[in-house]
Amino acid sequence: MKRVGIPRALCYYEYAALWRAFLETLGLEVVVSPPTTRAMVTAGLQRMVAETCLPVKVYAGHVCYLRDAGVDYVLIPAIRATEPGLFHCSKFLGLPDLIRAVVEECPPILEMDVDIGKKRRDLQAVIRELGKTLTWKPWQLDAAIQAAWRAHLDYQQQRATLYLPRPPRDDKDTRATIAVVGHPYMLYDSYITHNVLGRLQRLGVRVVTPEMAPADGLNDGIIRLTGRKYWVYEGEVTGAAGYYLNQPEVDGVVVMVAFGCGPDSTMLDVAQRAARQQHKPLMSLVLDEHTGVAGLATRLEAFVDMLTRQRRGA
Repeated sequence: MKRVGIPRALCYYEYAALWRAFLETLGLEVVVSPPTTRAMVTAGLQRMVAETCLPVKVYAGHVCYLRDAGVDYVLIPAIRATEPGLFHCSKFLGLPDLIRAVVEECPPILEMDVDIGKKRRDLQAVIRELGKTLTWKPWQLDAAIQAAWRAHLDYQQQRATLYLPRPPRDDKDTRATIAVVGHPYMLYDSYITHNVLGRLQRLGVRVVTPEMAPADGLNDGIIRLTGRKYWVYEGEVTGAAGYYLNQPEVDGVVVMVAFGCGPDSTMLDVAQRAARQQHKPLMSLVLDEHTGVAGLATRLEAFVDMLTRQRRGA
């Protein structure tokens, strides 16, 4: 049985269930790399130029792990556009080529070129095209696509709380309610974020994330802050910030982005301006491989203490 590796980074947190169900229904063994470790980060740092953002460096480290695990293929998508007229980070656009260039002896790459702006390049069309290279049985391919789509829809419903270290608290049992906004590959990789979500929960905070916000709320948040949507996955930062800044039960917002990411730096600035206008506390966490846990923990504790005093004095 052929083994296909899936890096636990970047788009994994959006499409993990879809990829697994699709490949397993086709009779392939799926090997998902474990949560990020120091060795993976080191492997990625050794292969990327300094200016590359941390999530992409981490992705390269996960691919190195899968290569050493002896997988036959690695699944690496190129997400160009999920909606017409939107822009995406160049690292995502050329991810298969980038990994092929920097990871020596990389296993053969199963590419998925998702570009909704082109005819027949939506997600279902792309996985069907990929499936034709893995099986010659039309009935098996149809079954795999149906299984993948069912798994993807179920996963989207569960994703709101799936990656939280602890179950969400009730608002009455918390010191404060904090919205932590950012891309899933930042929020839910506890190694590169030094477990920010878990630290906040241990401080008695009720944590809400972009996945917990309604889709209409995210879209309204984007319109409120920028007037229109410019970036793929903008809802995870600008949309979530715009939504939670207008929720009375949310005491403060933490925006978590990667150092060196152009789109993230723009979206962070927009969120900061909106927070100042609405007089709601906002803390930015700009992370890279040099971020120290002591300073980060101190900032989180101070932010929670401030919100707690503010809540008591309200």
